Parts: sequence; structure tokens; C-alpha cells
Amino acid sequence: MTYTDCVMTLKPGKDRALLRRHPWIYATGVASVKGHPKSGQTIRVQDNRGNFLAWAAYSPDSALRARCWSFNETDIIDKNWFKEKIESAVRSRSHLLGKTNAVRLIFGEADNLPGLIVDQYANQLVTQFQSAGVEYWRDVIGEALVSVTGIQQIYDRSDAATRAREGLPERKEVLEGNEPPEEIEVNENGIFYGVDVRIGHKTGFYVDQRENRDLACKLAQEFKEKHGRGMRALNCFCYTGGFSLALAKGGAAEVISIDSSAEALAMAKRNAHRNNFTEETLKWVEANVFEELRKMRDAGEKFDLVILDPPKFASSHHHVEKAARAYKDINLNGLKILNPNGQLLTFSCSGAIDVDLFQKIVAGAVIDSRIDAWMIQRLGAGEDHPLMMTHPEGEYLKGLHLKVHS
Repeated sequence: MTYTDCVMTLKPGKDRALLRRHPWIYATGVASVKGHPKSGQTIRVQDNRGNFLAWAAYSPDSALRARCWSFNETDIIDKNWFKEKIESAVRSRSHLLGKTNAVRLIFGEADNLPGLIVDQYANQLVTQFQSAGVEYWRDVIGEALVSVTGIQQIYDRSDAATRAREGLPERKEVLEGNEPPEEIEVNENGIFYGVDVRIGHKTGFYVDQRENRDLACKLAQEFKEKHGRGMRALNCFCYTGGFSLALAKGGAAEVISIDSSAEALAMAKRNAHRNNFTEETLKWVEANVFEELRKMRDAGEKFDLVILDPPKFASSHHHVEKAARAYKDINLNGLKILNPNGQLLTFSCSGAIDVDLFQKIVAGAVIDSRIDAWMIQRLGAGEDHPLMMTHPEGEYLKGLHLKVHS
């Protein structure tokens, strides 16, 4: 049986999203499926009148029943098609390699490869196969990545919760080549970071925050030029010290960094050593950020810059209310420990919290703090995480740059 024999027919009116080239099909919109396709197999999607809509990957165990590969009826979804998509994605990021060797090469739906994440760390690729469709083509994709990039080492970190929702088991294993080293050193704008691709968060490092780390560095530089001294900064949920090292490079006099993970802080300290930053500048605190912020507030601590970059608080829409309370809590206390004219960089990586809701939550924190604050700019992921305009759900990382107005 070929994929052209497998047909999904949508219910009347459920074709509107696909006509706007949105790539997701929910189970509630499916009228019938003909041909008994396997998980991940390509199917023809049509409206209730039999008109072609898309070629999509079938996922029988997921509420998101299919993800579209192509809206072009003449396309043939085969290994050549995948290689062409991978070549296009890699080519579009090639200009970034001049300033960093840590780049997101493939960003799922934005690159017409729904569910596929590929990050490059120096001479190592790390993959995440988050949907049934890319899992079905896993070996083909691995071979194409080696062919297109010339990188022989690929480690698969398909251990995200989305796998379970697709009916797929976790994978943490070599896809191509050999086992990765314990730490891979990457260079981002002249700062060196160690990355553990086997057990680190996501694929080992937050490549999506590159431009925002650069912003933090520039804010530290501007502060020193204006005030003749280095700023005092606080980096909450610091992980392996990305923002902390950027602030130190910019000339911050003191950066206090908080995280609950001893392993992450150990890597952060090694990263500080890599860049010859002193313990007088970079100070590391193993603690619960919520509790530590309250202690700092009560002790009258003050900072010129506070960074809040927490992990995902809302994994689905069921957790939005609880997540909103958590975001408001940290932002309220973060605002209260800012100096006059102090600045706040605050982020959410929860896809279930959209840009408008996040801004409303932070605005609520501003109101309750009784501090006047300007929003200087909205922040987001770097340019290697482009947003497909027909797929707004791809905008998972959002941030705000606030400044106390006094």
C-alpha cells in the first residue's frame, strides 16, 4: 500500500485552517480515514467534497491526528523531499555560523518538518523527533542531515513529553556516529559555554536566547558607560550561566545567579572558568528562586537589572491558571528589588501562555508592586527560530524588557 491509497476526509467546515495553510489537523475534525495507515505514514487529506487539501503524517494515538507536510498536490513525500527541506533549512541559517557554532538548524513546522528539532553544537548535531511523522522517517532524516551538513555525529534527545502524546517511547541514543563527549564547547559572540547534549535541558543549551543574552551584555556595557561603574545584576533560573556570562562580558561588577540544580550550577562555574571570570564578579546560589526572591525583597536587596527566565510553567492549557500565579509571583518580587531606573528582562517559554496573556500577567505584577514601569520592547527567540505566520503556535518564547520609571 502506498501513501496515495490512504485518505483522510475532514468534516464539513473543518478545512478552513488547512486552506489558510495551518499545518495541524485535530481528531475532532476528522470524518473518516481510509486505508489503515500506520503511525507516521503519509496520507492524502481532503475536504468532505473530495478536494485535495494536503499531504500529512498520520498519528492515530494523538489528539493532533495529523501534521501537514505539504499543501502542493504534486509533491511526492520521499527521501528526496526530506533532503530538499533539510538543505533549505540549513542554508537559511548558514550566515549565523560566523558569530556562533550553536545554532538551531531545523525548527519543526517553520521549516515544513513538523515535530523535528535539530540543533548544532560545533561538530555535533542533536535531534528531537516530537511527532509520529518524523519518527517514521527517522533513519532517512538522519542520513540526510549527515549528507547536507557534513557532520557525522548525531545524538537523539527524543525525550520530551510530546512523544508520549504521540504514542511514542522516549529515545536517548546515538542516531549517527559515536557517543558524544561529556561536554562540547561552543562559542557565542566570543563567550565560551560547555554543553552536555546527553542530559542537559532541551538539547543541552538554550540556543533560542542568543539575541537576548547579547541584549543583556549590551545593557551592562551601556550601564557602565553611563554610570562609571559596573551594574549589580540578578539572574534567576540561571541554568548553566548563559545570561550571567553575557553580563560579565558586558562589564557587570556583580552578578548573583540562582538555580535549584547543583549540576547546572557546576557547569555554570566551569563556564565562568572557561572565560576567566572571577568569583568576585559571578556568584552562584543553589536555591528555590521563589523563596530566594522573597528573602531578597524582605532583606532590602537592590539590583540594577533582574533577569527572570524560568522553565516552562504551563505544559498545556490545563495548567495556565497555576502558571499565571507563578509568573506573577516572580515578576512582582523581581520588580520590588529593582533600583530606581532598574531594568527587568522577563520571559515565558510556556506555549500555552500567549504573548497577550503574558503581558497582562506582568502588567498585573507592575500594578500590585506600585512601581511605575515602562515596557521598552518585546523579546522573543532568535532568528534561527522563525515564526511561520500561518502557525502562530510556534511562538513559544516571549519576553518583555521593562524599565522602572522614576
